[in-house]
Amino acid sequence: MRILIVEDTSDVAEAASASLGRAGFACDIAPTLADARACADITGYAAIVLDLNLPDGTGRDFLRDRRRGGDLTPVLVLTAQFSVEERVGALNEGADDYLVKPFDLRELEARLRVLTRREAGRAENRVRLGSLDFDAGAQSLRVGGAAVTATRRELALLNLLIANRGRIMPKERLFDGLFGFENADVGTNTIELYVARLRKKLSGSGVVIETHRGLGYRLDLDG
Repeated sequence: MRILIVEDTSDVAEAASASLGRAGFACDIAPTLADARACADITGYAAIVLDLNLPDGTGRDFLRDRRRGGDLTPVLVLTAQFSVEERVGALNEGADDYLVKPFDLRELEARLRVLTRREAGRAENRVRLGSLDFDAGAQSLRVGGAAVTATRRELALLNLLIANRGRIMPKERLFDGLFGFENADVGTNTIELYVARLRKKLSGSGVVIETHRGLGYRLDLDG
């Protein structure tokens, strides 16, 4: 899943991006409101991590504008302000959650997983389909009780397909969920490779990934 990190403090943004990347998220970093608007206008995100104090304005302006424009993307606000007024103000303007700086990167990941699960209508990280047992938070996959080794991006693709179970997912949308702007040299045909690998690893699980030519891929129970 692809996350936009709107944060002007480079070490905070890079640490968050690296940590979330290891957890299977693809991240784009926007250090200014202008950059954030440009990113959000180009592609969709599973969630946005938004600092309130930015060089060219306040994150609350960005949040207010997105909500007024009908954008329902989950937003987790970062703030160094401890005041209740600051936090309540952000929540009232459409934020879904907040973290007070400094924060633990593990908590950031956990809160983002809650937001993305909620958006997908799931109550927990762990999903069982057929004999497949997948835990996005633990980055673990089992088929028929046996552990299956999978790469970070294979697991991220599986998470995207499960979150949209029963729906045809265009190759381009899957690509956008797996790769950030820094992967501009990677082509969308890479998705075909990851799907082929996943199919082999899910063999015998009762879960299939169907190819709908010209449309995309669909994950569901076999039969």
